[in-house]
Amino acid sequence: MKFRRNVVALLLAVMLMIAPVTGVFAEESTKSDDIVILYTNDVHTYIDKPISYDDIAGYKTELKDAYNDVLLVDAGDHIQGTAYGSMDKGETIIKLMNAAGYDLATLGNHEFDYGQDGRIKVTDDWASFPYVSANFYNEDADKTPVLDPYKIFDFGGKKVAIIGITTPESFTKSTPAYFQDEDGNYIYGIAGGTDGAALYAAVQEAIDAVKDEVDYVIALGHLGDDPASQPWTSEETIANTAGLDAFIDGHSHSTVEGKAVKDKEGNDVWLTQTGEYFGAIGKMIIDAETGAITTELIGYEDIYEDIVYDEKGNFKSGTPLYSDETVKAIEDAWIDTIDGLLGAKVGHTDLTFDNYDGTVRLVRKQETNTGAFAADALYYLFDNMDMDVDFAIMNGGGVRNKAITGDISYKTCKDIHTFGNVACLQTITGQQLIDALEWGARGTTEEEIGGFLHVSGVRYDIVVNVESTVQADDKGVWTGAPTGEYRVRNVEVYNKEKGKYEMIDPAAKYNLAGYNYTLRDLGDGFAMFDGAVNVLDYVMEDYMVLANYVKGFEDGEIKATNSPLNAKYEGFGVDYSAVNYVGRIEHVLAESYIVGPETVEVEAEAGNAAKVTVPVELIEYAGSEIAEIFFAAGDPEAEAPAVDWTEVDPENPVIEFEVEFDEEGKKEWIIVIEYSLGNEGEDGEPLYESLIIPFNITVTKANPPTGDNAIPAMAFAMAACAAAIVIERKRRAA
Repeated sequence: MKFRRNVVALLLAVMLMIAPVTGVFAEESTKSDDIVILYTNDVHTYIDKPISYDDIAGYKTELKDAYNDVLLVDAGDHIQGTAYGSMDKGETIIKLMNAAGYDLATLGNHEFDYGQDGRIKVTDDWASFPYVSANFYNEDADKTPVLDPYKIFDFGGKKVAIIGITTPESFTKSTPAYFQDEDGNYIYGIAGGTDGAALYAAVQEAIDAVKDEVDYVIALGHLGDDPASQPWTSEETIANTAGLDAFIDGHSHSTVEGKAVKDKEGNDVWLTQTGEYFGAIGKMIIDAETGAITTELIGYEDIYEDIVYDEKGNFKSGTPLYSDETVKAIEDAWIDTIDGLLGAKVGHTDLTFDNYDGTVRLVRKQETNTGAFAADALYYLFDNMDMDVDFAIMNGGGVRNKAITGDISYKTCKDIHTFGNVACLQTITGQQLIDALEWGARGTTEEEIGGFLHVSGVRYDIVVNVESTVQADDKGVWTGAPTGEYRVRNVEVYNKEKGKYEMIDPAAKYNLAGYNYTLRDLGDGFAMFDGAVNVLDYVMEDYMVLANYVKGFEDGEIKATNSPLNAKYEGFGVDYSAVNYVGRIEHVLAESYIVGPETVEVEAEAGNAAKVTVPVELIEYAGSEIAEIFFAAGDPEAEAPAVDWTEVDPENPVIEFEVEFDEEGKKEWIIVIEYSLGNEGEDGEPLYESLIIPFNITVTKANPPTGDNAIPAMAFAMAACAAAIVIERKRRAA
């Protein structure tokens, strides 16, 4: 009887155990078999944004209630960017990614910012998820891969291979020194090639190795679509390979919800990228029935309810829908720790220091007041130490902040300089500086170049319509001066004794202030400083250099022109009033932009029409910010013609106007194209730049025949743009 009771009890227990399991199976059977891949890119440690790792963790958990298979991946650049990453070299960020449930990641260029030892800690020690890269290899005889090229995920019979791809720009956008041994020999490589062929071959090899084993092949790349990254962009890689189904991208900080790009066999590959700084979470769905791939970007409205925006349309507050408490606790504790360490106020400004125009990083292609401020901080550091410093340079890629105003703390300075580079002083030649400026100015006005150089104690021009022919190796490192003309002209250096700027002497010796990244470690490919003599090395970390400069202002109050450098050196020329124009770097046009002479044949009667063609390049140079275009008289005797400029077609800017031909002679006029710089001066008035095109019309009257067979008299007018364009700006007028 006892035995029977035990058997019955055992059966009841088994039934009770089975019941909930059966319930689970019933619930799982209602889940979708579609495959979901969540993705992020270029987070850059911005864990204090409205969307962060706690939201991603909770959202992934929510999706797992509706889908059988949910992956979370990252396309690189996640351990560097703010003090939240740099203060412990990314360890807490990886801890957050582990807690959030990341399944896979690839290496961005900034995963190398703490050296190979730092990269190894991330990929081999800290991360509980794998890293993949098909084109990152050891420089040995077999070029053995450092990481697995891909990882295969099995989703209930459907297999997905995800191939990692790392940008070859990592050599110069971190620093080549991190890929070398102590003797300067490369011990690590990233397949790229000057024509992109090596990159495409590495990706194709990975595709071919796995395509027969899986149903889908997806690239997880850190390549981007920025023209400055050519020939290593994602679209070029797709176009030169075959076998990919989709490409999750990063690096260019582009917002691409989804677009079809043709591969080399004419098949569509679905390309996507989330933007930057946790602005959105990417969501890719592979349809279980059709195999179709779709993507969407999950934004604030999907992660929060009851959202409140400020008057500028920025997220202010809201109720999170999915936040994971465990991940949130790690985030909050780390934010409190860093803010406590770096939160002390060092100064204040009512100005706005910025580097952006929307999503465009202006600091990488033209001067900004933050870039100038950072260069001035280096100059001030050594000058205030009574060191003989002649000028300073600051690479645009090292200036990371968006708009800053109000109180300035150490953390604010850390948001500007996130890398932890250290100030150095070197003796170089004038020619080395010219070559450095030329290398930084190699991009077009549309390209973002991290090596674009902001300066202190220097002024220079960039001739934008002279093609850059500066020489580089297959890793993007400078190897020699341009084979053609220099784009950089009129380099002037401030003479402290004379209190004015003078033309640089290429053969003379000067002392240059900068950071080890640029001067010592080949960062951004700056290799022209080989042979420079170190005066003082590793003086102060970058964000402390900024804080030191802020403290140099009276009461720490930064105004447009109250720099201690202005106070000490007459005519030094510090003016931070405009975000995107400081007056040290001028983009100018060469003679080849001038169209003319153009002969215009007109009847010799008052009121007849002539026409002048304004070069289309001038309209393009001014862009969409044209405020006004007008004629002005070149001499008191010539009345400038009236033209309705709203009728001028920028793509075919032919200007027709009425001109008086009462007598022979020359009529001298100028065309002024005035366009907005997009900001205001210290007085609140908009700042404008003017392109001035001198031209004239020479009128020669013919002696008209008489009699019945007389024909109308003819005159010939020559409308010619002069052989130079004068760009008038505040600096040149000073």
